[in-house]
Amino acid sequence: MDAQFLAELSLVARAAIDAELKLGLACDNKAACGFDPVTEADRAAERALRAAIEGRYPEHGIWGEEYGMVRGEASVRWSLDPVDGTRALICGLPSWAVLVGLIANGRHVAGMIDLPAIDECLVAVDGVTWRNGAPAQASGCVALSKARLSTTDPNLFVGEDSLAFNRVRQACRLTRYGLDAMAYARVATGDIDLVIENGLKPHDYDALVAVVRGAGGIIGDWTGGTDFAPGRVVAAATRELYEEAVELLSGANPIG
Repeated sequence: MDAQFLAELSLVARAAIDAELKLGLACDNKAACGFDPVTEADRAAERALRAAIEGRYPEHGIWGEEYGMVRGEASVRWSLDPVDGTRALICGLPSWAVLVGLIANGRHVAGMIDLPAIDECLVAVDGVTWRNGAPAQASGCVALSKARLSTTDPNLFVGEDSLAFNRVRQACRLTRYGLDAMAYARVATGDIDLVIENGLKPHDYDALVAVVRGAGGIIGDWTGGTDFAPGRVVAAATRELYEEAVELLSGANPIG
C-alpha cells in the first residue's frame, strides 16, 4: 500500500460528503440519551471508502464507525471514521476530518487525516508523514513551559482525569479547545505541541498514530505506554515533552 492510495481515498470521501452537503445536511441522533450526531455525509463517506478499499484489497478487514466490521479475522484491517468531528461539521466549522487507519498484525502502519474544509490531507506510510505532498515535521518542543496544548472539550474530563489534565494545562504556555482530529494534524505539522484526551474509541485514534509518529512525534497513553484501549491518548512533539506530560498526569510531580 502506498501514499497514493490514501490520497485516492481522500478524493473518494470528499466527493461523497460534498454530494450530501449539496443536498442539505440531514442529521440524526444515535445516542439513547444526550446527543451523538450522525449525518448522511458520515454514512455516504463510509460507503464510498469501503467500496474503494474492497476494490483494491478485497482480502483486508474493514471496521467502520457506521457499518461495523467485515473480515475481522484478517491480519490487515482498515479503520474508518468517515467524519470525525460531526458536531463541527453541523456547526459549519472546518475542524472535521476523514480518518483512515491501517493496522497490520496489531501495528498502526499507515494513516490519513484529511481536512476537506481547508483542503489539507496528511498521509503517513512507511514511517513518514506527508502534508499535501510535502514532508510534515513536529515542532521539536521539549518543555511544557513552552508548549501549545489542545484538547477537544475540557468538560469531558471528570474527577481525577480533570485534576490530571489541569495539572498539565497550568504548566503549558497556552491551551486551545475544540479542534477534534485537527489538533493531531497540527502536532504533525509543528503548530501544536501537545494533545491530551480521554474517552477516545479506536476509530478516533487509529488514523492518528501513524500520522503523529511519521512526523517525528510521540503518541502513547497516559502512563507512558501504548495501550490505547482505555481511550486515554497523549500526542506530543517530542519524547521529552511526552514524558513531562505523563509525569504530571500521573500526579508524580504536581505543580503548586
